[in-house]
Amino acid sequence: MNTDDVLPKDQRGEDYAGAKACMKCHQDLSTSYAHSAHGSTSRPVVNAELLAVFDRDSNTFHYDGQRKVIVEQRKNGIFQTAYLDGKQVRSEQFDIIFGSGEKAYTYGYWKGKKLYELPLSYFSAIQNWAISPGFPGNNYYYERGITSRCFECHGSYVEKKLTQNSAFSQEEEMETGSIIYGIDCERCHGPAKAHVVFHTENPDEKSAKFIAVFKSLSRKQKMDACGVCHSGNTLMSQQSVFSFKPGDDLDDFYVQDFRGFGGAELDVHGNQSTMLQSSACYVKSSAMTCQSCHQTHENIKGNLSAYSQKCMGCHQSIAHSKNTLSKGMLTANCIDCHMPKVASKLISFKQAGRDQVSPYPLRSHRIAIY
Repeated sequence: MNTDDVLPKDQRGEDYAGAKACMKCHQDLSTSYAHSAHGSTSRPVVNAELLAVFDRDSNTFHYDGQRKVIVEQRKNGIFQTAYLDGKQVRSEQFDIIFGSGEKAYTYGYWKGKKLYELPLSYFSAIQNWAISPGFPGNNYYYERGITSRCFECHGSYVEKKLTQNSAFSQEEEMETGSIIYGIDCERCHGPAKAHVVFHTENPDEKSAKFIAVFKSLSRKQKMDACGVCHSGNTLMSQQSVFSFKPGDDLDDFYVQDFRGFGGAELDVHGNQSTMLQSSACYVKSSAMTCQSCHQTHENIKGNLSAYSQKCMGCHQSIAHSKNTLSKGMLTANCIDCHMPKVASKLISFKQAGRDQVSPYPLRSHRIAIY
């Protein structure tokens, strides 16, 4: 087999095959996964997709009587345009979408080889535009950089170049053509070129060769694989997690933060793995992992009944008071009581015309009696 003719070059190196190579044998999984939150966590802007939001809602965000940002369609694309006293002062095009839309979409624009966040994000809960998390609430701002570190959990690869500006500062540029958007197959399963070559040459061999098979990993290895992006936002990197492969030790990539080891004080954003590991369900089990509840290739987000059935698999004999819970509730929704949505301490957003910030609730993964 001439792999150069069959497999396109992958930006990550010669050991990688690219997600399209997986589709030949795994069409159904690939199609399902493409619509999951992981698969769609970043992508280039498609105007038709953006116009679906653009047409539905008010596209003007007023900071005050003088300042506003309008999401507007122009001849060469869709832009976020800032106005002061009715005069345009800044306009940048939508280039990249971050987020699956379950909670929100945040957008970026390119300026040369640097990526910046646009001032407005679209929030699903209010079906409208609001100030992007962490942005000032009284004025438009276009200079918040998006770095390669963001792509480490909202993408599968980007090539970066660092330039030393001084003894204490570096400037980063990213190669726009090198980006592999979303979390792709090889981000979780590791380099697959040898796997693809072998099974292309040996189509009758049904036992997976030369690829990470999750069921063969230890419990810690499974948790580490998810923990690459779900162990929190405060960990200090020792090396880029783009090079993490299933079976690697996550401690070699992050300096562990033991301050929130108990789980109760951890922020709900990005800390799913750590919070789960602080739960009694996890501590008292020898086998529970993220995959005990999550089928990564499928998208059942919001289906509380399906997740509750996972709970009932282990908790069939748990008694609740019939005075407080109906029998239907016991089998249909364990989640809202034992994994409630909690407002993030790190993320909030501001709506037009409101002085107070709006909470950004996320599902706690600390399973407990609240």
